[in-house]
Amino acid sequence: MKNILIIEDDKRMNEIITDYFDTQGYKVFTAFDGHEGLELFSKESIDLVILDIMMPKLDGWSVCRKIRQTSDAFILILSARSDEDDKLMGYELGADEYITKPFSPKVLVARVNAIFKRMTNTQTQVIKKGPITVDLDAYKVTVDGKEIALRAKEFDLFVKLIANESKVFSREALISTIWGYDYFGDGRIIDTNIKTLRKKISPYASYIQTVINVGYKFEVKK
Repeated sequence: MKNILIIEDDKRMNEIITDYFDTQGYKVFTAFDGHEGLELFSKESIDLVILDIMMPKLDGWSVCRKIRQTSDAFILILSARSDEDDKLMGYELGADEYITKPFSPKVLVARVNAIFKRMTNTQTQVIKKGPITVDLDAYKVTVDGKEIALRAKEFDLFVKLIANESKVFSREALISTIWGYDYFGDGRIIDTNIKTLRKKISPYASYIQTVINVGYKFEVKK
């Protein structure tokens, strides 16, 4: 059973989302402000956080930032703020998904189901490129035998590149594949995640190469 934490100050909205996930067999924890949410997160083993932005006491941005300091749990932001800069802020703070209100609870549940399905794929597959190994079954990346921590979107992006060595992907193609067709931000979200990936796989950052005016590719340098 997967554990979901819903941090949403609108009690009616919180109840509706909770009911939908309850019927799907998830264990749901609920909080109505940022401080309460962080307290619950620190006490329970949470797999996924559904996080509102505009909340009393401590806003969602701050909650997201604090969670990312200690955990790679999946963070899905729900917000009435649909501006591109707000979405970019969410991703830069470490959120994995950003859904704008109003939304369909059924679609939200379907997205979460798909996220967990992707994360717990039982098909064993290992990709090894030089000193880097990706275990898709364990959702794990090791560099020189040492595991590195990647957030869900970083992992998906890295797998896309490393599984297609030498193939060049445009920012648009990567956004469509990793963030979905309904993401309306610009290519900066890809640049931000590439920068983070390069830092995490150091000293092999040069394996993720920039193709000027096109996009990115992964290629092991001989």
